[in-house]
Amino acid sequence: MTEPPTFNPALDAPTRHIDSTAWADIYVVGDVHGCRDTLERLLDELAPTEDDLVVFVGDLVRKGPDSKGVLDLVGGRPNLVSVRGNNEQKLVDGRKSIDALTDADYDYVESLPVALTWDDALVVHGGIDHRKPVAEHTLTELLNNRSLLPDGSYDRPYWFETRRESPRVFFGHTVLAEPLVTDHAVGLDTGCVYGGQLSAYDYRADELVTVEPPETYVSRSADSIVEPRVADPTEGQ
Repeated sequence: MTEPPTFNPALDAPTRHIDSTAWADIYVVGDVHGCRDTLERLLDELAPTEDDLVVFVGDLVRKGPDSKGVLDLVGGRPNLVSVRGNNEQKLVDGRKSIDALTDADYDYVESLPVALTWDDALVVHGGIDHRKPVAEHTLTELLNNRSLLPDGSYDRPYWFETRRESPRVFFGHTVLAEPLVTDHAVGLDTGCVYGGQLSAYDYRADELVTVEPPETYVSRSADSIVEPRVADPTEGQ
């Protein structure tokens, strides 16, 4: 059995390990951003039973039209679980607020783990910098990692294009023109709130499932949508 990674004890946020043998199928879903209608389309396509687990990579809320509806849907089913995204963290920190949310909604958001693990899989919102141990990552890094350059943001090299290590990291946060699937990283934020698809990965079948949103809710410039590629693993070192 693969041992789950050790996390920084100073994270000030929970982590969670899942027994994968308890679930018939496991699906991992990209950033929803308040797009409940699109999420319902995807769940109809996946048709998960109570024996299947659906894991979200965070950013359930903000930007789209119905953050409250997404939280009600995900938080209302025991087989739907999510990690915390940077947009959930903004609610936890008080940097942002959503008028429609109740105190119970805020409590649910704060309860979300920053990482979920099972077998060879690690789910975080932002990502893992392979140049240092998982246990050395801060909460901000787990939620926001993208470029390997200091303050690089959307400047290459990206951690997920150069990663060649275990565990396999499932992530969102970086808006991709299409899902990235490698042996070491699976990127699933395909920008459904920006008119892109909402993407899911079928863990057992090693297949992607995508649906189109009913409309574009927020405009986004093309230069901040990444065309993913596999890069030289020495980039950024």
